[in-house]
Amino acid sequence: MNEISLDRPLVVFDGKCGFCRLWIDYWRQLTRDRAIYLPFQELHEKYPNAPREDYASAVYLILPSGEIFFAAHAVYELLADCCDKKWPLNAYSKVPFFAAGSELGYRIIARHRDLGHWITRIFWGIPVQLESFNLATWLFQRCLGAIYLIAFLSFGLQAAGLIGSRGILPVAEFLRAVRQAYGGAVYWNLPTLLWLGAGDWAIKALWMTGVILSGLLFLGLRGRMMPILLFVLYLSLTVAGQEFMGYQWDALLLEAGFLTIFSGSGPLVLWLYRWLLFRLMFSSGVVKLASGDLPWRHFTALPVHYQTQPLPTPLAWYMYQLPGWFQRFSVGFVFFIEIAVPFLVFAPRRLRRYGAWALILLQALIFLTGNYAFFNLLTLALCLFLFDDKSLGRALPKSIAEGIHKRAHILGASKSVRTLCKVFAVLAIFVGGFEVLGIFGLRWTPASYAMSAVAPFELINSYGLFAVMTTTRPEIIVEGSNDGTNWLPYEFKYKPGALDRRPQYVAPYQPRLDWQMWFAALGDYQSDPWIVRFMGRLLEGSPDVLSLLKTNPFPGAPPRHVHALLYEYRFTTPEERRGTGDWWRRELRGTYLPEISLK
Repeated sequence: MNEISLDRPLVVFDGKCGFCRLWIDYWRQLTRDRAIYLPFQELHEKYPNAPREDYASAVYLILPSGEIFFAAHAVYELLADCCDKKWPLNAYSKVPFFAAGSELGYRIIARHRDLGHWITRIFWGIPVQLESFNLATWLFQRCLGAIYLIAFLSFGLQAAGLIGSRGILPVAEFLRAVRQAYGGAVYWNLPTLLWLGAGDWAIKALWMTGVILSGLLFLGLRGRMMPILLFVLYLSLTVAGQEFMGYQWDALLLEAGFLTIFSGSGPLVLWLYRWLLFRLMFSSGVVKLASGDLPWRHFTALPVHYQTQPLPTPLAWYMYQLPGWFQRFSVGFVFFIEIAVPFLVFAPRRLRRYGAWALILLQALIFLTGNYAFFNLLTLALCLFLFDDKSLGRALPKSIAEGIHKRAHILGASKSVRTLCKVFAVLAIFVGGFEVLGIFGLRWTPASYAMSAVAPFELINSYGLFAVMTTTRPEIIVEGSNDGTNWLPYEFKYKPGALDRRPQYVAPYQPRLDWQMWFAALGDYQSDPWIVRFMGRLLEGSPDVLSLLKTNPFPGAPPRHVHALLYEYRFTTPEERRGTGDWWRRELRGTYLPEISLK
Protein backbone atom coordinates (compact mmCIF):
# COMPACT_ATOMS: atom_id res chain seq x y z
CA MET A 1 0.00 0.00 0.00
CA ASN A 2 1.30 3.44 -0.88
CA GLU A 3 1.92 5.77 2.05
CA ILE A 4 1.17 9.50 2.32
CA SER A 5 2.83 11.97 4.66
CA LEU A 6 0.41 13.32 7.29
CA ASP A 7 0.88 15.33 10.47
CA ARG A 8 -2.74 14.83 11.55
CA PRO A 9 -5.50 12.28 10.94
CA LEU A 10 -7.11 12.67 7.50
CA VAL A 11 -10.86 12.23 7.08
CA VAL A 12 -11.97 11.41 3.53
CA PHE A 13 -15.63 11.85 2.59
CA ASP A 14 -17.97 12.21 -0.38
CA GLY A 15 -17.91 15.92 -1.25
CA LYS A 16 -20.97 15.65 -3.47
CA CYS A 17 -23.19 14.22 -0.71
CA GLY A 18 -25.13 16.97 1.11
CA PHE A 19 -25.77 14.71 4.08
CA CYS A 20 -22.04 13.91 4.34
CA ARG A 21 -21.03 17.59 4.14
CA LEU A 22 -23.58 18.42 6.83
CA TRP A 23 -22.03 16.08 9.38
CA ILE A 24 -18.45 16.74 8.29
CA ASP A 25 -19.05 20.42 9.19
CA TYR A 26 -20.14 19.26 12.63
CA TRP A 27 -17.05 17.08 13.03
CA ARG A 28 -14.89 20.05 12.09
CA GLN A 29 -16.38 21.95 15.03
CA LEU A 30 -15.81 18.95 17.26
CA THR A 31 -12.17 18.25 16.35
CA ARG A 32 -11.18 21.86 15.52
CA ASP A 33 -7.70 21.80 13.92
CA ARG A 34 -6.76 18.33 15.14
CA ALA A 35 -7.85 16.62 11.90
CA ILE A 36 -7.83 17.27 8.14
CA TYR A 37 -11.05 16.91 6.14
CA LEU A 38 -10.90 16.34 2.39
CA PRO A 39 -13.50 15.28 -0.23
CA PHE A 40 -12.36 12.10 -1.97
CA GLN A 41 -12.85 13.92 -5.29
CA GLU A 42 -9.77 16.03 -4.37
CA LEU A 43 -7.84 13.34 -2.50
CA HIS A 44 -5.50 12.08 -5.23
CA GLU A 45 -5.00 15.55 -6.60
CA LYS A 46 -3.55 16.62 -3.25
CA TYR A 47 -2.15 13.25 -2.15
CA PRO A 48 -1.18 11.28 -5.29
CA ASN A 49 0.09 8.39 -3.19
CA ALA A 50 -3.17 7.96 -1.28
CA PRO A 51 -4.62 4.44 -1.30
CA ARG A 52 -7.22 3.64 -3.94
CA GLU A 53 -10.43 2.79 -2.07
CA ASP A 54 -14.20 3.05 -2.60
CA TYR A 55 -14.47 6.36 -0.76
CA ALA A 56 -18.04 7.01 -1.94
CA SER A 57 -19.46 4.17 0.16
CA ALA A 58 -18.26 5.31 3.58
CA VAL A 59 -16.12 7.84 5.38
CA TYR A 60 -12.44 6.87 5.73
CA LEU A 61 -9.90 7.81 8.37
CA ILE A 62 -6.19 7.71 7.51
CA LEU A 63 -3.85 8.13 10.47
CA PRO A 64 -0.30 9.53 10.27
CA SER A 65 0.90 6.01 11.16
CA GLY A 66 -0.61 4.72 7.90
CA GLU A 67 -3.51 2.85 9.52
CA ILE A 68 -6.82 3.12 7.69
CA PHE A 69 -10.31 2.78 9.16
CA PHE A 70 -13.70 3.24 7.55
CA ALA A 71 -17.40 3.52 8.39
CA ALA A 72 -18.36 3.39 12.09
CA HIS A 73 -14.88 2.26 13.15
CA ALA A 74 -13.43 5.39 11.55
CA VAL A 75 -15.84 7.61 13.47
CA TYR A 76 -14.93 6.02 16.82
CA GLU A 77 -11.19 6.24 16.11
CA LEU A 78 -11.59 9.92 15.21
CA LEU A 79 -13.43 10.64 18.47
CA ALA A 80 -10.75 8.83 20.46
CA ASP A 81 -7.76 10.46 18.72
CA CYS A 82 -9.04 14.02 18.34
CA CYS A 83 -11.70 14.49 21.04
CA ASP A 84 -10.45 12.24 23.85
CA LYS A 85 -13.78 10.39 23.78
CA LYS A 86 -12.58 6.83 24.11
CA TRP A 87 -15.65 5.03 25.42
CA PRO A 88 -17.25 4.43 21.95
CA LEU A 89 -14.01 2.89 20.67
CA ASN A 90 -13.63 0.80 23.82
CA ALA A 91 -17.20 -0.41 23.44
CA TYR A 92 -16.55 -1.16 19.75
CA SER A 93 -13.52 -3.27 20.72
CA LYS A 94 -14.78 -4.99 23.85
CA VAL A 95 -18.59 -5.03 24.10
CA PRO A 96 -20.22 -7.98 22.32
CA PHE A 97 -22.36 -7.06 19.30
CA PHE A 98 -21.57 -3.33 19.67
CA ALA A 99 -19.26 -3.34 16.63
CA ALA A 100 -21.67 -5.34 14.49
CA GLY A 101 -24.59 -3.13 15.51
CA SER A 102 -22.61 0.04 14.83
CA GLU A 103 -21.55 -1.08 11.33
CA LEU A 104 -25.08 -2.23 10.49
CA GLY A 105 -26.49 1.11 11.56
CA TYR A 106 -23.85 2.95 9.57
CA ARG A 107 -24.62 0.95 6.40
CA ILE A 108 -28.35 1.60 6.75
CA ILE A 109 -27.78 5.35 7.07
CA ALA A 110 -25.22 5.39 4.24
CA ARG A 111 -27.68 3.70 1.89
CA HIS A 112 -30.51 6.10 2.81
CA ARG A 113 -28.74 9.45 2.95
CA ASP A 114 -31.78 11.47 1.88
CA LEU A 115 -33.71 9.99 4.80
CA GLY A 116 -30.73 10.74 7.05
CA HIS A 117 -30.75 14.35 5.87
CA TRP A 118 -34.47 14.64 6.69
CA ILE A 119 -34.00 13.07 10.14
CA THR A 120 -31.13 15.45 10.84
CA ARG A 121 -33.28 18.44 9.92
CA ILE A 122 -36.13 17.27 12.20
CA PHE A 123 -34.06 16.14 15.18
CA TRP A 124 -31.02 18.44 15.19
CA GLY A 125 -31.82 21.29 12.82
CA ILE A 126 -29.59 22.50 10.01
CA PRO A 127 -26.77 23.36 10.25
CA VAL A 128 -25.78 20.88 12.95
CA GLN A 129 -23.91 22.90 15.53
CA LEU A 130 -21.68 21.92 18.40
CA GLU A 131 -23.64 22.49 21.59
CA SER A 132 -22.30 24.15 24.70
CA PHE A 133 -24.12 24.71 28.00
CA ASN A 134 -22.17 27.48 29.71
CA LEU A 135 -25.25 29.70 29.97
CA ALA A 136 -27.36 26.87 31.41
CA THR A 137 -24.71 26.20 34.05
CA TRP A 138 -24.41 29.91 34.89
CA LEU A 139 -28.18 30.39 35.14
CA PHE A 140 -28.73 27.17 37.08
CA GLN A 141 -26.20 28.09 39.74
CA ARG A 142 -27.93 31.41 40.31
CA CYS A 143 -31.33 29.74 40.36
CA LEU A 144 -29.96 27.19 42.81
CA GLY A 145 -28.67 30.02 45.00
CA ALA A 146 -32.11 31.64 44.96
CA ILE A 147 -33.86 28.34 45.76
CA TYR A 148 -31.43 27.55 48.58
CA LEU A 149 -32.10 31.06 49.90
CA ILE A 150 -35.86 30.47 49.83
CA ALA A 151 -35.49 27.05 51.46
CA PHE A 152 -33.20 28.22 54.29
CA LEU A 153 -35.19 31.37 54.97
CA SER A 154 -38.55 29.61 54.77
CA PHE A 155 -37.59 26.94 57.26
CA GLY A 156 -35.51 29.29 59.40
CA LEU A 157 -38.45 31.59 60.09
CA GLN A 158 -40.39 28.57 61.40
CA ALA A 159 -37.51 26.66 63.01
CA ALA A 160 -38.02 27.91 66.58
CA GLY A 161 -41.65 26.80 66.61
CA LEU A 162 -40.95 23.48 64.90
CA ILE A 163 -37.68 22.19 66.40
CA GLY A 164 -36.54 24.83 68.91
CA SER A 165 -36.35 24.27 72.65
CA ARG A 166 -39.94 25.54 73.01
CA GLY A 167 -41.07 24.07 69.71
CA ILE A 168 -43.16 21.08 68.78
CA LEU A 169 -40.30 18.61 68.31
CA PRO A 170 -37.16 20.00 70.02
CA VAL A 171 -34.16 18.77 68.09
CA ALA A 172 -32.01 18.46 71.22
CA GLU A 173 -34.43 15.88 72.65
CA PHE A 174 -34.57 14.10 69.31
CA LEU A 175 -30.79 13.77 69.04
CA ARG A 176 -30.49 12.46 72.60
CA ALA A 177 -33.10 9.79 71.86
CA VAL A 178 -31.59 8.61 68.57
CA ARG A 179 -28.09 8.49 70.04
CA GLN A 180 -29.36 5.83 72.44
CA ALA A 181 -31.09 3.96 69.63
CA TYR A 182 -28.29 3.97 67.03
CA GLY A 183 -25.18 4.06 69.19
CA GLY A 184 -21.98 4.58 67.20
CA ALA A 185 -23.80 4.44 63.85
CA VAL A 186 -25.84 7.52 64.65
CA TYR A 187 -23.52 9.96 62.86
CA TRP A 188 -23.78 8.05 59.58
CA ASN A 189 -27.51 7.43 59.79
CA LEU A 190 -28.37 10.97 60.91
CA PRO A 191 -25.70 13.31 59.52
CA THR A 192 -26.18 16.82 60.94
CA LEU A 193 -23.91 19.57 62.22
CA LEU A 194 -26.24 19.94 65.19
CA TRP A 195 -24.43 17.06 66.85
CA LEU A 196 -21.92 19.78 67.77
CA GLY A 197 -24.68 21.64 69.61
CA ALA A 198 -28.46 21.64 69.28
CA GLY A 199 -29.46 24.75 71.19
CA ASP A 200 -31.59 27.51 69.73
CA TRP A 201 -28.48 29.52 68.94
CA ALA A 202 -27.04 26.62 66.92
CA ILE A 203 -30.24 26.21 64.89
CA LYS A 204 -30.32 29.92 64.13
CA ALA A 205 -26.62 30.02 63.24
CA LEU A 206 -27.08 27.08 60.87
CA TRP A 207 -29.96 28.45 58.86
CA MET A 208 -28.66 32.02 58.84
CA THR A 209 -25.30 30.81 57.51
CA GLY A 210 -27.23 28.99 54.80
CA VAL A 211 -29.08 32.20 53.93
CA ILE A 212 -25.83 34.15 53.62
CA LEU A 213 -24.03 31.52 51.52
CA SER A 214 -27.00 30.94 49.22
CA GLY A 215 -27.28 34.69 48.72
CA LEU A 216 -23.60 34.81 47.74
CA LEU A 217 -24.12 31.94 45.29
CA PHE A 218 -27.08 33.79 43.78
CA LEU A 219 -24.92 36.91 43.37
CA GLY A 220 -22.30 34.93 41.47
CA LEU A 221 -19.67 33.98 44.06
CA ARG A 222 -18.25 30.70 42.85
CA GLY A 223 -15.92 28.08 44.21
CA ARG A 224 -15.93 24.38 44.93
CA MET A 225 -16.55 24.89 48.65
CA MET A 226 -19.74 26.92 48.19
CA PRO A 227 -22.01 24.05 47.00
CA ILE A 228 -20.34 21.68 49.48
CA LEU A 229 -21.14 23.95 52.42
CA LEU A 230 -24.70 24.58 51.25
CA PHE A 231 -25.30 20.84 50.85
CA VAL A 232 -23.95 20.08 54.33
CA LEU A 233 -25.99 22.87 55.91
CA TYR A 234 -29.26 21.90 54.26
CA LEU A 235 -28.70 18.19 54.94
CA SER A 236 -28.17 19.11 58.60
CA LEU A 237 -31.49 20.96 58.68
CA THR A 238 -33.27 18.15 56.87
CA VAL A 239 -32.18 15.65 59.53
CA ALA A 240 -32.98 18.05 62.37
CA GLY A 241 -36.39 18.91 60.93
CA GLN A 242 -37.69 15.36 61.47
CA GLU A 243 -41.31 15.07 60.23
CA PHE A 244 -41.30 18.67 59.05
CA MET A 245 -38.45 18.25 56.53
CA GLY A 246 -39.21 14.93 54.86
CA TYR A 247 -40.61 16.26 51.57
CA GLN A 248 -39.53 15.24 48.09
CA TRP A 249 -38.46 18.77 47.16
CA ASP A 250 -36.07 18.79 50.10
CA ALA A 251 -34.50 15.60 48.75
CA LEU A 252 -34.50 17.02 45.21
CA LEU A 253 -32.71 20.17 46.38
CA LEU A 254 -30.03 18.10 48.12
CA GLU A 255 -29.49 15.88 45.07
CA ALA A 256 -29.35 18.80 42.64
CA GLY A 257 -27.16 20.78 45.01
CA PHE A 258 -24.73 17.88 45.36
CA LEU A 259 -24.33 17.63 41.58
CA THR A 260 -23.30 21.29 41.52
CA ILE A 261 -20.14 20.29 43.40
CA PHE A 262 -18.96 18.72 40.12
CA SER A 263 -19.61 21.84 38.04
CA GLY A 264 -16.97 22.25 35.34
CA SER A 265 -16.38 18.50 35.04
CA GLY A 266 -17.43 18.43 31.41
CA PRO A 267 -20.47 16.90 29.70
CA LEU A 268 -20.83 14.14 32.28
CA VAL A 269 -22.31 16.41 34.96
CA LEU A 270 -24.73 17.77 32.35
CA TRP A 271 -26.01 14.25 31.72
CA LEU A 272 -26.31 13.64 35.46
CA TYR A 273 -28.64 16.65 35.74
CA ARG A 274 -30.70 15.26 32.87
CA TRP A 275 -30.74 11.83 34.50
CA LEU A 276 -32.07 13.45 37.67
CA LEU A 277 -34.78 15.29 35.72
CA PHE A 278 -35.74 12.09 33.91
CA ARG A 279 -36.04 10.08 37.13
CA LEU A 280 -38.06 12.84 38.79
CA MET A 281 -40.63 13.12 36.02
CA PHE A 282 -40.78 9.52 34.78
CA SER A 283 -41.11 8.10 38.30
CA SER A 284 -43.86 10.59 39.09
CA GLY A 285 -45.85 9.34 36.12
CA VAL A 286 -45.23 5.60 36.34
CA VAL A 287 -45.90 5.39 40.07
CA LYS A 288 -49.44 6.66 39.50
CA LEU A 289 -50.22 3.69 37.25
CA ALA A 290 -48.12 1.13 39.12
CA SER A 291 -49.97 1.91 42.35
CA GLY A 292 -53.23 0.60 40.85
CA ASP A 293 -55.03 3.68 42.13
CA LEU A 294 -58.51 3.77 40.57
CA PRO A 295 -58.87 7.57 40.17
CA TRP A 296 -55.69 7.61 38.10
CA ARG A 297 -56.61 4.53 36.11
CA HIS A 298 -60.12 5.85 35.42
CA PHE A 299 -58.77 9.30 34.49
CA THR A 300 -60.78 10.98 37.25
CA ALA A 301 -57.91 11.95 39.56
CA LEU A 302 -57.48 15.64 38.79
CA PRO A 303 -60.76 17.08 40.07
CA VAL A 304 -60.18 15.03 43.22
CA HIS A 305 -56.64 16.39 43.37
CA TYR A 306 -57.66 20.03 43.05
CA GLN A 307 -59.91 19.68 46.10
CA THR A 308 -57.87 17.35 48.31
CA GLN A 309 -54.30 18.56 47.79
CA PRO A 310 -52.62 20.01 50.91
CA LEU A 311 -52.80 23.72 50.04
CA PRO A 312 -54.91 24.50 46.97
CA THR A 313 -54.83 27.89 45.28
CA PRO A 314 -57.85 29.96 44.18
CA LEU A 315 -57.39 28.65 40.64
CA ALA A 316 -57.80 25.10 41.94
CA TRP A 317 -61.39 25.95 42.93
CA TYR A 318 -62.12 27.09 39.36
CA MET A 319 -60.35 24.09 37.80
CA TYR A 320 -62.47 21.80 39.97
CA GLN A 321 -65.62 23.19 38.38
CA LEU A 322 -64.60 22.32 34.78
CA PRO A 323 -66.54 19.61 32.89
CA GLY A 324 -65.66 15.93 33.15
CA TRP A 325 -64.35 15.56 29.58
CA PHE A 326 -61.78 18.28 30.21
CA GLN A 327 -60.71 16.67 33.48
CA ARG A 328 -60.15 13.31 31.77
CA PHE A 329 -58.23 14.97 28.97
CA SER A 330 -56.08 16.72 31.57
CA VAL A 331 -55.19 13.40 33.23
CA GLY A 332 -54.13 12.03 29.84
CA PHE A 333 -52.06 15.17 29.31
CA VAL A 334 -50.32 14.62 32.66
CA PHE A 335 -49.56 10.98 31.86
CA PHE A 336 -48.15 11.92 28.46
CA ILE A 337 -45.83 14.58 29.88
CA GLU A 338 -44.72 12.55 32.89
CA ILE A 339 -44.21 9.19 31.14
CA ALA A 340 -43.43 9.83 27.46
CA VAL A 341 -41.85 13.29 27.42
CA PRO A 342 -39.05 12.55 29.96
CA PHE A 343 -37.30 10.38 27.36
CA LEU A 344 -36.80 13.52 25.28
CA VAL A 345 -34.31 14.88 27.83
CA PHE A 346 -31.80 12.48 26.20
CA ALA A 347 -32.89 13.31 22.64
CA PRO A 348 -31.14 15.48 20.03
CA ARG A 349 -31.39 19.26 20.20
CA ARG A 350 -34.77 19.98 18.63
CA LEU A 351 -36.70 17.15 20.27
CA ARG A 352 -35.06 17.99 23.58
CA ARG A 353 -36.32 21.57 23.37
CA TYR A 354 -39.86 20.38 22.64
CA GLY A 355 -39.65 18.14 25.68
CA ALA A 356 -38.36 21.02 27.80
CA TRP A 357 -41.28 23.27 26.88
CA ALA A 358 -43.76 20.48 27.66
CA LEU A 359 -42.21 19.98 31.10
CA ILE A 360 -42.20 23.73 31.70
CA LEU A 361 -45.90 23.93 30.80
CA LEU A 362 -46.77 21.17 33.28
CA GLN A 363 -44.77 22.81 36.07
CA ALA A 364 -46.47 26.15 35.40
CA LEU A 365 -49.91 24.54 35.68
CA ILE A 366 -48.95 22.77 38.91
CA PHE A 367 -47.62 26.06 40.31
CA LEU A 368 -50.85 27.87 39.47
CA THR A 369 -53.14 25.26 41.04
CA GLY A 370 -51.18 24.14 44.11
CA ASN A 371 -48.62 25.37 46.65
CA TYR A 372 -45.66 23.01 46.46
CA ALA A 373 -42.94 25.13 48.02
CA PHE A 374 -39.92 25.47 45.69
CA PHE A 375 -40.55 22.16 43.87
CA ASN A 376 -41.73 23.77 40.63
CA LEU A 377 -38.94 26.36 40.62
CA LEU A 378 -36.28 23.69 41.09
CA THR A 379 -37.75 21.49 38.36
CA LEU A 380 -37.83 24.48 36.01
CA ALA A 381 -34.19 25.20 36.87
CA LEU A 382 -33.26 21.61 35.93
CA CYS A 383 -34.96 22.16 32.57
CA LEU A 384 -32.28 24.76 31.78
CA PHE A 385 -29.92 21.90 30.93
CA LEU A 386 -32.17 21.00 28.00
CA PHE A 387 -31.37 24.31 26.26
CA ASP A 388 -27.97 24.96 24.69
CA ASP A 389 -26.19 28.31 24.64
CA LYS A 390 -27.67 29.30 21.30
CA SER A 391 -31.22 28.89 22.65
CA LEU A 392 -30.59 30.61 25.99
CA GLY A 393 -28.42 33.30 24.42
CA ARG A 394 -31.49 34.84 22.82
CA ALA A 395 -32.86 35.62 26.31
CA LEU A 396 -29.70 37.37 27.59
CA PRO A 397 -27.91 40.55 26.49
CA LYS A 398 -25.05 39.76 24.14
CA SER A 399 -22.42 41.29 26.42
CA ILE A 400 -23.50 39.10 29.36
CA ALA A 401 -23.56 35.94 27.24
CA GLU A 402 -20.07 36.64 25.89
CA GLY A 403 -18.74 37.31 29.39
CA ILE A 404 -20.12 34.00 30.65
CA HIS A 405 -18.48 32.14 27.77
CA LYS A 406 -15.09 33.71 28.53
CA ARG A 407 -15.25 32.79 32.22
CA ALA A 408 -16.35 29.25 31.36
CA HIS A 409 -12.92 28.51 29.86
CA ILE A 410 -11.22 29.51 33.13
CA LEU A 411 -13.48 27.81 35.68
CA GLY A 412 -12.85 24.13 35.08
CA ALA A 413 -12.56 21.18 37.42
CA SER A 414 -9.40 19.48 38.62
CA LYS A 415 -8.56 15.93 37.64
CA SER A 416 -9.56 14.64 41.09
CA VAL A 417 -12.97 16.32 40.86
CA ARG A 418 -13.51 14.84 37.40
CA THR A 419 -12.59 11.42 38.72
CA LEU A 420 -15.01 11.76 41.64
CA CYS A 421 -17.69 12.85 39.18
CA LYS A 422 -17.17 9.66 37.15
CA VAL A 423 -17.37 7.52 40.28
CA PHE A 424 -20.55 9.23 41.38
CA ALA A 425 -22.01 8.91 37.87
CA VAL A 426 -21.66 5.12 38.07
CA LEU A 427 -23.35 5.16 41.48
CA ALA A 428 -26.12 7.52 40.30
CA ILE A 429 -26.92 5.43 37.23
CA PHE A 430 -26.81 2.17 39.19
CA VAL A 431 -28.80 3.26 42.24
CA GLY A 432 -31.09 5.67 40.38
CA GLY A 433 -31.82 3.04 37.74
CA PHE A 434 -32.87 0.48 40.31
CA GLU A 435 -34.93 3.11 42.13
CA VAL A 436 -36.94 3.48 38.92
CA LEU A 437 -37.09 -0.28 38.31
CA GLY A 438 -38.32 -0.72 41.88
CA ILE A 439 -41.55 0.99 40.85
CA PHE A 440 -42.17 -1.99 38.55
CA GLY A 441 -41.43 -4.42 41.39
CA LEU A 442 -37.93 -5.31 40.18
CA ARG A 443 -35.54 -5.70 43.13
CA TRP A 444 -31.89 -6.70 43.34
CA THR A 445 -30.17 -7.21 46.67
CA PRO A 446 -26.82 -5.48 45.83
CA ALA A 447 -28.73 -2.46 44.59
CA SER A 448 -30.79 -2.38 47.78
CA TYR A 449 -27.60 -2.38 49.86
CA ALA A 450 -26.22 0.53 47.83
CA MET A 451 -29.49 2.45 48.19
CA SER A 452 -29.48 1.93 51.94
CA ALA A 453 -25.86 3.03 52.23
CA VAL A 454 -26.39 6.40 50.52
CA ALA A 455 -29.94 7.00 51.78
CA PRO A 456 -28.96 9.06 54.90
CA PHE A 457 -27.17 11.61 52.70
CA GLU A 458 -30.00 11.91 50.14
CA LEU A 459 -27.55 11.88 47.23
CA ILE A 460 -29.79 9.67 45.08
CA ASN A 461 -33.49 9.60 45.90
CA SER A 462 -36.73 8.03 44.79
CA TYR A 463 -39.52 10.27 43.52
CA GLY A 464 -43.19 10.03 42.74
CA LEU A 465 -45.74 12.51 44.02
CA PHE A 466 -49.39 11.53 44.62
CA ALA A 467 -49.08 7.87 43.68
CA VAL A 468 -52.42 7.27 45.41
CA MET A 469 -55.00 10.02 45.27
CA THR A 470 -56.83 10.93 48.47
CA THR A 471 -60.50 11.08 47.55
CA THR A 472 -61.71 13.03 50.59
CA ARG A 473 -60.38 16.04 52.45
CA PRO A 474 -60.37 15.57 56.23
CA GLU A 475 -59.31 18.69 58.14
CA ILE A 476 -58.27 18.97 61.77
CA ILE A 477 -59.77 21.93 63.61
CA VAL A 478 -57.96 22.69 66.88
CA GLU A 479 -59.96 24.40 69.61
CA GLY A 480 -59.25 25.64 73.11
CA SER A 481 -61.45 26.31 76.14
CA ASN A 482 -61.18 27.55 79.70
CA ASP A 483 -64.36 25.91 81.00
CA GLY A 484 -64.68 22.80 78.82
CA THR A 485 -67.97 24.11 77.40
CA ASN A 486 -67.21 27.14 75.24
CA TRP A 487 -64.61 26.38 72.61
CA LEU A 488 -62.70 28.80 70.38
CA PRO A 489 -60.82 27.68 67.21
CA TYR A 490 -57.17 28.32 66.42
CA GLU A 491 -56.88 29.50 62.83
CA PHE A 492 -53.87 28.34 60.82
CA LYS A 493 -52.16 30.70 58.42
CA TYR A 494 -52.78 28.86 55.18
CA LYS A 495 -54.67 25.58 55.50
CA PRO A 496 -58.49 25.58 55.22
CA GLY A 497 -60.38 26.62 58.33
CA ALA A 498 -63.05 29.32 58.08
CA LEU A 499 -65.41 28.43 55.24
CA ASP A 500 -65.34 31.86 53.64
CA ARG A 501 -61.56 32.07 53.69
CA ARG A 502 -60.12 32.26 50.20
CA PRO A 503 -57.36 29.76 49.30
CA GLN A 504 -54.03 31.53 49.03
CA TYR A 505 -50.88 31.58 46.93
CA VAL A 506 -47.99 30.96 49.28
CA ALA A 507 -45.33 29.09 47.25
CA PRO A 508 -42.35 29.06 47.13
CA TYR A 509 -42.65 29.57 50.90
CA GLN A 510 -43.73 26.37 52.67
CA PRO A 511 -45.74 26.58 55.91
CA ARG A 512 -44.56 23.24 57.19
CA LEU A 513 -46.96 22.94 60.13
CA ASP A 514 -49.94 23.53 57.81
CA TRP A 515 -48.59 20.85 55.47
CA GLN A 516 -48.03 18.38 58.30
CA MET A 517 -51.59 18.92 59.56
CA TRP A 518 -52.81 17.67 56.18
CA PHE A 519 -50.90 14.41 56.62
CA ALA A 520 -52.02 14.06 60.24
CA ALA A 521 -55.67 14.32 59.19
CA LEU A 522 -55.25 11.24 56.98
CA GLY A 523 -54.40 9.11 60.03
CA ASP A 524 -54.84 9.45 63.79
CA TYR A 525 -52.94 11.05 66.63
CA GLN A 526 -51.55 7.69 67.77
CA SER A 527 -49.65 7.38 64.50
CA ASP A 528 -48.66 11.07 64.56
CA PRO A 529 -47.63 11.69 68.18
CA TRP A 530 -46.10 15.04 67.30
CA ILE A 531 -49.61 16.53 67.22
CA VAL A 532 -50.02 15.77 70.94
CA ARG A 533 -46.78 17.70 71.51
CA PHE A 534 -48.23 20.53 69.43
CA MET A 535 -51.39 20.64 71.54
CA GLY A 536 -49.27 20.60 74.69
CA ARG A 537 -47.37 23.67 73.48
CA LEU A 538 -50.71 25.45 72.97
CA LEU A 539 -51.61 24.68 76.59
CA GLU A 540 -48.26 26.11 77.66
CA GLY A 541 -48.77 29.18 75.49
CA SER A 542 -45.42 28.72 73.71
CA PRO A 543 -44.84 31.96 71.76
CA ASP A 544 -42.65 30.14 69.20
CA VAL A 545 -45.43 27.68 68.36
CA LEU A 546 -48.15 30.34 68.42
CA SER A 547 -46.13 32.33 65.87
CA LEU A 548 -46.86 29.53 63.37
CA LEU A 549 -50.61 30.21 63.62
CA LYS A 550 -52.75 32.97 62.16
CA THR A 551 -54.82 33.64 65.27
CA ASN A 552 -54.53 33.00 68.99
CA PRO A 553 -58.01 33.08 70.54
CA PHE A 554 -56.45 33.25 74.02
CA PRO A 555 -54.10 36.25 73.91
CA GLY A 556 -54.08 36.89 77.64
CA ALA A 557 -53.27 33.41 78.91
CA PRO A 558 -53.28 29.92 77.38
CA PRO A 559 -56.46 27.84 77.59
CA ARG A 560 -56.95 25.15 80.22
CA HIS A 561 -58.24 22.60 77.74
CA VAL A 562 -57.67 21.82 74.05
CA HIS A 563 -59.10 19.24 71.70
CA ALA A 564 -59.20 18.59 67.96
CA LEU A 565 -62.22 17.86 65.79
CA LEU A 566 -62.19 16.23 62.38
CA TYR A 567 -64.27 17.69 59.56
CA GLU A 568 -64.61 16.69 55.94
CA TYR A 569 -64.16 19.70 53.64
CA ARG A 570 -65.40 20.06 50.09
CA PHE A 571 -65.26 22.87 47.56
CA THR A 572 -68.53 24.72 47.21
CA THR A 573 -70.37 24.77 43.90
CA PRO A 574 -70.59 28.06 41.96
CA GLU A 575 -74.20 28.41 43.10
CA GLU A 576 -73.29 27.90 46.77
CA ARG A 577 -70.47 30.39 46.53
CA ARG A 578 -72.68 33.02 44.95
CA GLY A 579 -75.22 32.53 47.70
CA THR A 580 -72.93 32.35 50.73
CA GLY A 581 -69.54 33.68 49.65
CA ASP A 582 -67.96 30.48 50.99
CA TRP A 583 -65.17 28.62 49.22
CA TRP A 584 -65.67 25.53 51.37
CA ARG A 585 -68.45 23.50 52.95
CA ARG A 586 -67.81 21.00 55.70
CA GLU A 587 -69.32 18.16 57.69
CA LEU A 588 -68.28 17.03 61.17
CA ARG A 589 -66.86 13.50 61.19
CA GLY A 590 -65.98 13.22 64.86
CA THR A 591 -63.28 13.88 67.41
CA TYR A 592 -59.68 13.60 66.27
CA LEU A 593 -58.01 14.19 69.65
CA PRO A 594 -60.04 14.08 72.88
CA GLU A 595 -59.91 16.92 75.36
CA ILE A 596 -56.54 17.25 77.13
CA SER A 597 -55.06 19.63 79.67
CA LEU A 598 -51.72 20.13 81.35
CA LYS A 599 -52.97 18.24 84.40
